[in-house]
Parts: sequence; C-alpha cells; structure tokens
Amino acid sequence: MTDLSLALSPETPADAPVVEKLAERAFGPGRFARTAYRLREGVAPDYALSFVARVGTLVVGANRMTPIRLGDTPAMLLGPLIVDPMFRSRGIGRALIGRSLEAAKAGGRKLVLLVGDEPYYGPLGFKRVPHGRLVMPGPVDPARLLVSELVEGAFEGVAGAVAGAR
Repeated sequence: MTDLSLALSPETPADAPVVEKLAERAFGPGRFARTAYRLREGVAPDYALSFVARVGTLVVGANRMTPIRLGDTPAMLLGPLIVDPMFRSRGIGRALIGRSLEAAKAGGRKLVLLVGDEPYYGPLGFKRVPHGRLVMPGPVDPARLLVSELVEGAFEGVAGAVAGAR
C-alpha cells in the first residue's frame, strides 16, 4: 500500500473544515458545479462510512459516503475521494475506498455509486452502469458512472432517477 504511517479513522463533523480545505486544494472552486456535488447538497454524509487519512496529525486524504436513491432503491454515493496532491500515488485513495466499502457492507448497504474513472475504480469492484439505466440530475459522462454491488445481484432491476436521500 504505502510506506507512510497512515491512520484511517471515521470522519467526524469536527473534521469538516480540514476536509473542505483539502477538497479546495485538490479540486478547486469548480467542484461545486459537478453533478455529484448536487446530490450531496443538503444531505449529511454517513460518518460511520466516511473516513479521513492521517499521517501523524496531518489530514492527507478523505472519502465521504452520502445516502442517495437510485429510483426507489437506497444506495450510497462515494466521494468526494480527496488525496492531498503531495501524497498522491501512495495507495491512500485505495485504502480509503476499501475501508468505506467494508464499512458499508458491514452496515447492510447493498449498492455504492460514483462518478469516476473505470480504470482506477474497476479493480476496487466498480463497473460501468449500463447506458440509460440511471438518470443523474445534471450532466455526467455515462462512461464515468460506476456502481459497486456489495451484495451480489443488488443492482438487478435497479433503474430511474438518482437523487439525494432527503
């Protein structure tokens, strides 16, 4: 994974300012225009499934999981996955995703959706959503809409609009 002394812990509301500054450094102000951010508006992340990565006391990464709906089916939205630019390519993102998926499965969740690159997320259990099966509330490249079944067969028959769980 990494040669760093990396500690993963559940995110708390007290971590929010540090995580927000990290997101600003990693993604800039344009991140708010992204469709995935729209799904998170007004919906608190599930802190039991969201994690921060620290090296010593320094927060170097974070991953949130937010409740959403895929049509009538409850699911989780993974992201943003944030790794400090100075700490990229050290396995921190994969470690955060792995911990979030383990916690989601242990917590009885069945599906996780994200918008991301299949070559990165595919080895972590994500596959492309068949074109037209889910409708996002804004523009998304269909090739980047990915889903992970935490329970085999959980995505069978799931279709419709993607919305934040309010």
